[in-house]
Amino acid sequence: MHKKYSPVQPPKRLLMGPGPSMVEPRVYAAMAQPVVGHLDPYFFEIMEDVHSLLAQVYGTNNHFTMAISGTGSAGMEAAVSNFVEDGSKLAVFASGFFADRIAEMGRRQGAQVVRLEKPWGVTFSADESRDFIKREKPNVVAYVHAETSTGAVNPGEVICEAAREVGALTIADCVTSLGTMPVEVDRTGIDIAYSCSQKGLGAPPGLSPLTASARAMEWLHKRTTQNHSWYLDLKLLDEYFGASHRYHHTAPISMFYALREALVVVSEEGLEQRYERHRRNHLAFVAGMEAMGMSMHVAAGHRLPALNTPVVPAGIEDMKIRKRLLDGDGIEILGGFGPLAGKVFRVGIMGAGSTKENVLLLLEKMEDALKAEGYAAPASGRAAAEKYYTSRLT
Repeated sequence: MHKKYSPVQPPKRLLMGPGPSMVEPRVYAAMAQPVVGHLDPYFFEIMEDVHSLLAQVYGTNNHFTMAISGTGSAGMEAAVSNFVEDGSKLAVFASGFFADRIAEMGRRQGAQVVRLEKPWGVTFSADESRDFIKREKPNVVAYVHAETSTGAVNPGEVICEAAREVGALTIADCVTSLGTMPVEVDRTGIDIAYSCSQKGLGAPPGLSPLTASARAMEWLHKRTTQNHSWYLDLKLLDEYFGASHRYHHTAPISMFYALREALVVVSEEGLEQRYERHRRNHLAFVAGMEAMGMSMHVAAGHRLPALNTPVVPAGIEDMKIRKRLLDGDGIEILGGFGPLAGKVFRVGIMGAGSTKENVLLLLEKMEDALKAEGYAAPASGRAAAEKYYTSRLT
């Protein structure tokens, strides 16, 4: 007897974790449009829109600015596999899970990987960044601009400047920063940057926006060794995305529709307004957490506006809080992992989900869940956030 399958009806969720984030209804509407072929002139119009809109968000004039078919990890592997050769030296600023992943990808490419280590969530000073690069003299330097595992931001100006002084290319992980805070690829001096579609840009997962400088592409076209990855070979992808439109792979057409529409939403809002919205809602959330007697894992001045890591109170199991939120109110937040497992919550306030209403609701429901598990907040987190919002209007 054949099983009868019901229509797809996912539960209603408010996605307030580290990603995926909430998706605008008009992005879903774009995905529902008819599929054309991956060599159709209309699809290349969509790709050109994605190129120009991504360039605005990245803050770059790079010719190669496009979305790789695959999630953010595909962008990471494209960056590493194209620019890290067997026997080369890769220097990694390591203070979180995704820096570790870059290092592992470099190791698999046959590189000599050197790491500047810090505890998860601690950032690097200008002097130690410069000294590390000058001491190691690597071929490629990689850092995580926005570390999703910790909620910390690592500015890249000094890293990129020092890398250029020793002739190295710089790779920046912008997975959680793109669309939520300034990335400014050209001004910072980043050679290769990658991100994802499902966080600050507000599209579903499936594409990885990547940009590479003229300097990086010149190096790539002079590379004499072959990339171990055919699918992620940027030389081949440049021919597909570029003027020749030479067939490479069947791109996910509907995902490009979605990303294009999400980027239009970003453009219509305006980058400065979007960054200020994320900053304001982040600060309101922090005010609420602190009123409830909870501290933040990352020091002030080094926190991401889109990814918050409040410390789990002593005696509280983070999984029980997360389960109460999901089962009772359909709110998803996630916990820490690695050395931060059970120690922090990871709360995403990003993209379409970064709103005053969501911040206030989350604070109220978190306080209810904590109270149910025996934690007595000294003050109302929601009230503190409302006070912060009110003060911003005066």
